[in-house]
Amino acid sequence: MKNYFKLDALFYFLATVLGIVLINIIANNYFFRIDLTEEKRYTIAPASKEVLKALDDQIDIEVFLDGEFPPMYKRLQKSVIETLNEFKIYGGKNVQFKFTDPSAETDPTKKNRFLSQIVRKGIQPTQLTSKEGDAETNKVIFPGAIVSYGSREIPVMLLKGNRGEGEEQMVNQSVENIEYELITAIKEIITMDKKRVALLSGHGELDSLKTMDIIKELSDFYDVKMVDIKTVENLSKYEAIIVAKPTQKFDDESKLKIDQFVVNGGKALFFVDIVNIQLDSMKETGSLAYPYDLNLDDLFFHWGIRFNQDLVQDVSCSRIAVNVGNVGNQPKFVLMPWRFNPLLMSFAEKNPIVKNMDALLCNFAGTIDTVKAKGIHKTPLAFTSRYTKVIGAPVEISLNEMRNKPKQEDYNKKNQIVACLLEGKFSSSYASRPLYRENYPGISNQNKDSKILVFADGDFISNDFDPVKQQIVPVGMNKYTLEKFANRDFVVNALNYMLDNKGLINIRNKEISLRPLDRIKIGKEKQKWQIINVALPIIIILASGILKYRSRKKKYENIGK
Repeated sequence: MKNYFKLDALFYFLATVLGIVLINIIANNYFFRIDLTEEKRYTIAPASKEVLKALDDQIDIEVFLDGEFPPMYKRLQKSVIETLNEFKIYGGKNVQFKFTDPSAETDPTKKNRFLSQIVRKGIQPTQLTSKEGDAETNKVIFPGAIVSYGSREIPVMLLKGNRGEGEEQMVNQSVENIEYELITAIKEIITMDKKRVALLSGHGELDSLKTMDIIKELSDFYDVKMVDIKTVENLSKYEAIIVAKPTQKFDDESKLKIDQFVVNGGKALFFVDIVNIQLDSMKETGSLAYPYDLNLDDLFFHWGIRFNQDLVQDVSCSRIAVNVGNVGNQPKFVLMPWRFNPLLMSFAEKNPIVKNMDALLCNFAGTIDTVKAKGIHKTPLAFTSRYTKVIGAPVEISLNEMRNKPKQEDYNKKNQIVACLLEGKFSSSYASRPLYRENYPGISNQNKDSKILVFADGDFISNDFDPVKQQIVPVGMNKYTLEKFANRDFVVNALNYMLDNKGLINIRNKEISLRPLDRIKIGKEKQKWQIINVALPIIIILASGILKYRSRKKKYENIGK
């Protein structure tokens, strides 16, 4: 009988060992992973896997998120680690990463030099304030990474989100965007043959000085060139065009070139001021804002949108420095809200261009209406706040506007459309005109699917210049408060959406739900759950041990009989 039990135990032991060996052989030859989370938070997109598997050389990623952080930022740190570990599974040894604590250096000189180097590379610091009881601590972190490939480097900001929704939600949005931010940087840094983008000139558009910052930003992803539309034969060698704040009337030949570019599948972005007014040239007594005559209305209307001849004032706005008088012989400047510079924080819910987008800074923005256009899908992307006032042009505008407190009954035109995306197969507005068919026999009426983005603010992608520091003020930065807004991200996302044939932009639609704990309930029931968590496992182990002992004792007593 004893030999029987020995053989039985040996059989189970050998079967267990054989099973473990068999599972390891299968796992070694057939790779699979199971993500049991509701949002599939540990599953990277097929497009990301494709990029990672195609790597033929080493990518180095240095993340500046090492060290101790408050719980919500610890979650961001953990999510970055998890995402990069997933990247290594598909990229293998070609994906290498390390975490660095920028504040770890004890030598002040070396530390300042290192921090300055990080900022110059494009990683912006963020100040955290945390409370523990009555004590308040401040810490500066650099929530970003540098992706390196050979001699090339791309900065990646990992803390991005809509600041209007609160810090916790902003961090959650950043967690949702980690995969997209990192994989986009990897794809762009290894891509040698970049798609070509033309920044059009010829009709008083923003010049090279005013577009220097956006060109620099886009050059990480695309081959960007300024092109005079009046002299270029056609735009067919470019994948996308950008029209940035035209101020002169378009002739039909230039419009025809744009028309045919779109009809044949080219993507177009228009940043247009309908009303002519500039803050820098505004007189103290006021200036007259009057509409531009750009001769583009028929083209836009044919595509399904209309720029209204108006300006918006919004309670949600940026501040500018205003001279309110003298102190002694020196002027006194005070920051005051300028409602003609709205901050856009309301966006289309499902579109990846604006998913988790931070606030956008506008300067004398107008409004857009959509009109019927067969086969064209329209997606309003960005809106003013619920407290908006619309003023028709021409109108006289004065800096004294800031002295007047806004009346709620005047700001009742909520959520006006400022940016809109058009998608579909666009027809030509010239092909049906006999004169043009005769003079331009190669005109296409309708050919390929395309996309058009229109934005009712020409200065949206314009950068300022600081004459004192002799340097560019980045696009989307308020030069008075030094607050930075997401204008550059919007343009990059829009172009990625329009030109992305691998579907990477759709990764931005990833959603991770916040499941916050009830802090009041935690305070009340903390001790109870601590006792349960400590005592219950011990009780279970003791009970199972007693039951097992009694079972074995009864079994052997029966065998003895």
